[in-house]
Amino acid sequence: MKLPGKIAVMGGGSWATAIAKIVLSKAETINWYMRRDDRIADFKRLGHNPAYLTSVKFDVKRINFSSNINDTVKESDTLIFVTPSPYLKSHLKKLKTKIKDKFIISAIKGIVPDENLIVSEYFTEEYKVPPENIAVIAGPCHAEEVALERLSYLTFACPDTNKAKVVAERFASSYIKTSVSNDVVGIEYGSVLKNVYAIAAGICNGL
Repeated sequence: MKLPGKIAVMGGGSWATAIAKIVLSKAETINWYMRRDDRIADFKRLGHNPAYLTSVKFDVKRINFSSNINDTVKESDTLIFVTPSPYLKSHLKKLKTKIKDKFIISAIKGIVPDENLIVSEYFTEEYKVPPENIAVIAGPCHAEEVALERLSYLTFACPDTNKAKVVAERFASSYIKTSVSNDVVGIEYGSVLKNVYAIAAGICNGL
């Protein structure tokens, strides 16, 4: 597998928009799957996401938009999933194209509902993607800060750290600092639990 190959962003929210901005800084073109055709039409007309991070301008000629997840998957080598975890299954249920030969990057924070699985485990168990072909992104980073090109940090975790390094290099920039790990499970659970701990700390502080 030659990485990263043709990259696709899977999702249309603020974090997906921030990820697309980062990837396009080093890629000639990207594929971008969004669920809604009207959102895609507005994006092409306005030159920015009409609903999220509207200040981030894009050269839409460098983006291959589609509301058909199968078309996007067929035309891509690396799939970056950036949907809210509660909606991941509903998007993947539309898949008729196999993804086990793709490189999967999860920028999703959360557990897959009704499965009690972290995202990397779900892709392996349900779609037979080998663990070494799955990476996760995590770190103290907010979409709004990326849009403003403020200093942000991202960790890329994959059992095959050489693959993680290749992907991390495509994200690294003057304002995105990257690191690599092989602890996929630890990083995914850390991303899930940090909000729980933050809420608990706030409650304790208010007592």
